[in-house]
Amino acid sequence: MRKSAEDVLEDLARSSNISLHSNDELVRAVARAATAADKERAKKKAEAKKPKNEDTALRRKPELLPIRAWNERAIPLTPWDVLHTLGRAIALSRRGAARGLAEHWGALKYSQALTDDMSRFMKLSVEGKSSTSQRYKAIQSNELGIGFALAIAERVLSHRYPDRVVSIVPADTALRAGWALTSKEKGTRIKYSYRPQFFAEVWKPGEPSLVVPVACKGSHSNTAYCSRQLASASAHVEAVHIGPWNETPALIFSTTLPSDKDRHVTVHALRAGGNGGWLSAPRGTGPGVDTPLEDVNQPPNITVPARGGEPPRSDLGFHITKKQFDWFARVVARTDAAGLTAFAGHGNATAQYLTKRQGKEYFETDFEHAAAQSVQDAEQDLLGICFSGTDHIFRLNGPRVEAFSGVARDLLGHLVRGEVAEYRRKTYRRRTKWPHTTWDDDWGGPVSIHPDGSVLAMRLLPEGGEVVRRRRPARTPISATAPAP
Repeated sequence: MRKSAEDVLEDLARSSNISLHSNDELVRAVARAATAADKERAKKKAEAKKPKNEDTALRRKPELLPIRAWNERAIPLTPWDVLHTLGRAIALSRRGAARGLAEHWGALKYSQALTDDMSRFMKLSVEGKSSTSQRYKAIQSNELGIGFALAIAERVLSHRYPDRVVSIVPADTALRAGWALTSKEKGTRIKYSYRPQFFAEVWKPGEPSLVVPVACKGSHSNTAYCSRQLASASAHVEAVHIGPWNETPALIFSTTLPSDKDRHVTVHALRAGGNGGWLSAPRGTGPGVDTPLEDVNQPPNITVPARGGEPPRSDLGFHITKKQFDWFARVVARTDAAGLTAFAGHGNATAQYLTKRQGKEYFETDFEHAAAQSVQDAEQDLLGICFSGTDHIFRLNGPRVEAFSGVARDLLGHLVRGEVAEYRRKTYRRRTKWPHTTWDDDWGGPVSIHPDGSVLAMRLLPEGGEVVRRRRPARTPISATAPAP
């Protein structure tokens, strides 16, 4: 039986466990999958009569490792936090037909897709399993895979670097500031299709940032298929080197969303080690993060040093060398700022942080999608904090509901004025002070606040009259199989 809108909202705020699978056996399974995939590529190229000297093996991270600190752990998350993470991640994606600032509302189509079972592990709900369209299932596993992977990536990195803030930045948007990724973009196109989907920036004001490439995949299939996905993801994160060759740490994920009623969501994850990824430009050199960017054309290759008597060589890819550390630190910080202002529905503020290739003109347009109504024109007090942002009205199993996304008002003010450095200083000081409550009784629905100052909230609306103020029923605290990070 279809759940009522009230029950859906309660489910969104309820914490469930996510199983994280990361061990030595998974490493071996991914290595076997990579070998099999390369043999298949070689066979297809031979049948197509490709030149014999052409390399048929993909470049992948040479060594993958389990995430030891979280090996086989269960991580508590709410579905609403996963959707918040997904919405923030796709705010700059420009993947849909909507213009302007409508992208992040796409996360809300999964409002009824997740639930928990008697053991309090998260799984697909009846609504989440109901589609028979293979295309929709592929989109669902891809997008929810992003939400789960990035939510866990943030927790893994925050656990590893407790004195820092973790920001998620879309890799394509960041890389476009230095490279043309398609033939339609001005500049020499980098003809290499493999690249990570996201960068996780681990930052602290006044200190070098760590930038970690992240690749996320998902499926409704089994663990064997996840091994193939992780083997492919390893090729995607290998495409970006920051600092010394082959020293950039990375995270790869494959999330299974089983349709079987007795199976729950599992995130399969591995990491690549390395001492690179740190944007350690000398202090006091180059412009700061408040300085606007212009498109540049960086070398479209990775420099592989000489070894074993062989001369140095170049491979296609993205190599951020020491000379570009200061520039790329600005790119990542300003792209993060653009994602926040887009999430809050502020088009002009978003445009100021982007170059032409990154989509500056896209966010400057006055046209907004009719269904989005996404203009930064709303304020809400949530859990005692004033947020500025935008709202979206739609129907959930009949009743009208309101979703609100935004950023703490004072922090958004700094971003609107182009003050990224000041935003980061204030956000860093507050990183441990945001409320962790998942429901606001005064608002009447689920609320998710992230350490970057962003918020996502939803509540029921009446057909007429006052907003429904609904208190969340008391529940027995969840008995997690592992402590929260």
